[in-house]
Amino acid sequence: MIDLSEFHDVFFEECFEGLDIMESGLLNLDGNGADSEQINDIFRAAHSIKGAAATFGFDAMSGFSHIMETLLDEMRDGRRAVERRGLDLLLESVDCLREMVNSTKAGDTTPPPVVADLTGRIQQMLAAGPGAVAAAPAKSATAEPEQDGAPAEEVVAAESAEKSADSVAGSRNLWRIMFVPFEGLLKTGNEPARIFRELAQLGILEVKADTSCIPALDVIDPEVCYLSWNLTLGGDMTRGQIEDVFDWVTGQCELSIDLISGELPTQKAAASLSVVESVEPPVAATDQPAPAAAAVAAPASVKEESTVSEQTESSKNQTNAEPAAEAADGRAAASTAAAKDNGSIRVGIDKVDALINMVGELVITQSMLSQIGEDLSRVDSIGLERLRDGLIQLERNTRELQETVLQIRMLPISFAFNRFPRLVRDLSNKLGKRIELKLTGEQTEVDKTVLEKLGDPLVHLVRNSMDHGLESPEVRRASGKSEVGVLELSARHEGGDIVIEVIDDGAGLNRERILQKAVSKGLVSANDDLSDERIYNLIFQPGFSTAEVVSDVSGRGVGMDVVRRNIRDLGGNVTITSEAGQGSRVTIRLPLTLAILDGQLVRVGEQVYIILLVSIVESIQITAANMGQIAGRSELYRLREQYIPVVRLSELFGVPHAVTDLQAGLLVVVESEGRRVGLFVDDLMGQQQVVIKSLETNFRHVGGISGATILGDGTVALILDVAGILNECARAQESKDREFPRLAVA
Repeated sequence: MIDLSEFHDVFFEECFEGLDIMESGLLNLDGNGADSEQINDIFRAAHSIKGAAATFGFDAMSGFSHIMETLLDEMRDGRRAVERRGLDLLLESVDCLREMVNSTKAGDTTPPPVVADLTGRIQQMLAAGPGAVAAAPAKSATAEPEQDGAPAEEVVAAESAEKSADSVAGSRNLWRIMFVPFEGLLKTGNEPARIFRELAQLGILEVKADTSCIPALDVIDPEVCYLSWNLTLGGDMTRGQIEDVFDWVTGQCELSIDLISGELPTQKAAASLSVVESVEPPVAATDQPAPAAAAVAAPASVKEESTVSEQTESSKNQTNAEPAAEAADGRAAASTAAAKDNGSIRVGIDKVDALINMVGELVITQSMLSQIGEDLSRVDSIGLERLRDGLIQLERNTRELQETVLQIRMLPISFAFNRFPRLVRDLSNKLGKRIELKLTGEQTEVDKTVLEKLGDPLVHLVRNSMDHGLESPEVRRASGKSEVGVLELSARHEGGDIVIEVIDDGAGLNRERILQKAVSKGLVSANDDLSDERIYNLIFQPGFSTAEVVSDVSGRGVGMDVVRRNIRDLGGNVTITSEAGQGSRVTIRLPLTLAILDGQLVRVGEQVYIILLVSIVESIQITAANMGQIAGRSELYRLREQYIPVVRLSELFGVPHAVTDLQAGLLVVVESEGRRVGLFVDDLMGQQQVVIKSLETNFRHVGGISGATILGDGTVALILDVAGILNECARAQESKDREFPRLAVA
């Protein structure tokens, strides 16, 4: 017997994917009317979760999914209108089912208390609905669950009896189904008995098994399906409903579905599902009868990952189990090919991280060899020429391998964006506002680590825009705007970075109120001449809020500082622009990946530092006429009508033998969170991809330094923390002596 617990992780992942499909589909239906394809996708996701949960013995989850599926089935068949009340109830049920999946994953299979309440509400809606078929569902989530150990015939017979008892007069169809599984069907984890139970829930089912292909007992392979079936199904079902039941075995069987009558012949045996006719198997060479019952029971003992998902658009990445045995005929070969289609593997993130680390070391090795090649190129030798050619090839291969490996971690940002339709819907109802959410660039790919840490900042920004930025319908109408506010989330690639924007067409930021609040908190002086951008970025200060009333949505000043801190931890920066009465735009700029980054090497004295390219605005030659000072202490440089502070890295880190004449060096203008500063360096040394090593883990924390890397000659170079340096500049400007501190590394 196979231990199914080893497939639990895959099952839970597929459940979460299915729940996301359901939630997204329900939100799309809200306000857009009935879309048959959308409803079918939602139904199939619920159906998949139900079947998979039953396979793994999670009966409470399966039972609750079943009653949700019943309500969805009425919508799918057009028997029930797609209206707000039903969608709200289904969305609550999706939340409940997600809670059940999380609890089950943690080892607690006890249904949460809300299950009983939601089950009762769904049953009440079904009972009051437009059809007696759905008014009294055969089973509720609180009913005694079916037992996998019970014979398939008994379970299906009971369900078929209930279906027959609750049937109503009206138009009925009679379908004849020929189901011939390929030999490898059982190896993919599919179980014909479960298919029959699903069919029995649709109507009155009779089954005839063909046992003529069962071989002698001594040659039976318990993992091969030798049976085929002729099925007769009567009731109000459609062809599409029948095809949905067989979705799991598409490409793994021969299947024909024919409508043979519009009326049921009789209901005398409506409750029975049994093998009413069978074809005798050939006499075995050993004169032993072939055990048909054993062959029928075989599917229950072989289950693998492909049972946990339906073939919907979003489940293409499921882990498919490949048939292990060779195909004995063309049907088995077709089954094998189908199992390979759209297949993918799930890789543990720890393995991917280890692989990326190895590629990082390879990048370092390639840099070292390139340095050796440059040194040896001064010697005229054919061997050295071949060495250089080999190094060029190594560099090309290294880059290709690096890009390929990094793609493993890249995921579309839709994984982060998909939570917001539901958030906006619920919060807009709570705030009494009408808000339209627009998502653009959802397929823009970003590193998995970046994606995981991006969720919380985006939630804070969206909630802040909805509560503070976008106005109520009355206020918008009085301002000559549409009653419906627009909130847009967009993502795009720019160079080697990803740019994410949160845009609203609300009231915009109140410049004077922000400035007044900042002065009262001592963040700035009333006499300071601050740009709009600098004032707007004050809202990222810890504890800063201009809300007059504290609500459970916002107003405590604990959100925007979290946004800046999390974005900074990812090596990015965040800025905000606003126009009174027109709205606000928050821009987040992040590196695509945190594993290997592009950096600019700069020399200060005998030391080499690295500045990440994402922070660099430009590099310029200093002109003496543009230099200035504050109170004879801090140096400023005029750059296109704007004065920026000048930081001498040699003084900041105490580096001896550095250039002191400003006109003999270079100024690297860097930016973070809307602030700019000029870093004075001796020289630029070119660009290099760097593998960041934690300085705090291997040494200790140093202000103004975010990490270290190894250069091609084997020496260690420190990576500058631009945001940290800017903060030191700000503190120095606010201090009495107006001098920048010295950050000692030794």
